[in-house]
Amino acid sequence: MIARTRLQEVLQAFSGIDIAVLGDIMLDEFVWGKVDRISPEAPVPVVQIKKETVRPGGAANVASNIVALGAGAHIYGIVGNDESGRKLTQALAIEKIGTDGLIVDSSRCTTVKTRVIGQNQQMLRIDRESTEIADHGCVRKLTDALLNRMSHLSGVIVSDYAKGVVVGELLSFVIDRFKKAGKFVNIDPKLKNFSLYEGATIITPNTREAESALGRVFETDADVLIGGQDLLKKFRTDAILITRSEAGMSLFERGKPPMTSPTQALDVYDVTGAGDTVIASLSLAMAAGCSLPEAAEIANLAAGVVVGIVGTAVATPAMVLDHYDRVHYKNHV
Repeated sequence: MIARTRLQEVLQAFSGIDIAVLGDIMLDEFVWGKVDRISPEAPVPVVQIKKETVRPGGAANVASNIVALGAGAHIYGIVGNDESGRKLTQALAIEKIGTDGLIVDSSRCTTVKTRVIGQNQQMLRIDRESTEIADHGCVRKLTDALLNRMSHLSGVIVSDYAKGVVVGELLSFVIDRFKKAGKFVNIDPKLKNFSLYEGATIITPNTREAESALGRVFETDADVLIGGQDLLKKFRTDAILITRSEAGMSLFERGKPPMTSPTQALDVYDVTGAGDTVIASLSLAMAAGCSLPEAAEIANLAAGVVVGIVGTAVATPAMVLDHYDRVHYKNHV
């Protein structure tokens, strides 16, 4: 396990880092309420609304995680010319997320995910979204905005939700230009776009995504280890990090033996957004000079924080250190 002094040193280094986040941004709406009866109209719970909140979601939640960890984040994506887009832009500004790469496209609506929460349990999710492929004009604006800031960035995270922003023309440009400049391109994938990720620095699929990308099921730990190596070869990336829920994470690097780290979660209430926390903290640790095994360990700790919180959540350096102390105490009792 990473030493606490080393963890603290890395977390402190985050403050000098800037990272771009490219992908499908959305507005997360939460409707919080109380449930104490079943509807007489249908066998469904009645939620009495107590409050409603909004926050950046999708790729924008990756940016929120970066800022919460003390670094600078700049979002590159598309919103509609609508009220939800304006709410999202305002929410990004409140969190001090750079919006120089935020493109407004009046031909599409802003993606909104509305979650109804009753008694701290998600009862229902309602999605409103556009999935049309981004047109050439929007892609050009995104690439121009990224190029304008590239020299100030440690790298770019691609957060793909398959809503139309991450297209071949855009991604091939980003991978080529950023990697030639010695900067990482880390990808949180969506199955339908896996073929676009070839040559990225690292891809972070969960077990189901990794299985689907290879067209087979991992029935044993050995299957996972073979699968990770096969993903490395198939997509010619520098590394693969498979997130495995209660089984932890497995890291695969070219020319090195795979490494599996057990989960660092103590309580699991909601896995919403955990993948965003993983790729944000992993990328920041890489930018701070960590080896990939060390960066994966820090990402594992950060993920352990957010799965213990209901709703889309972020981890701060103080929360990561507190969680480290709790895990360390548990392991030594």
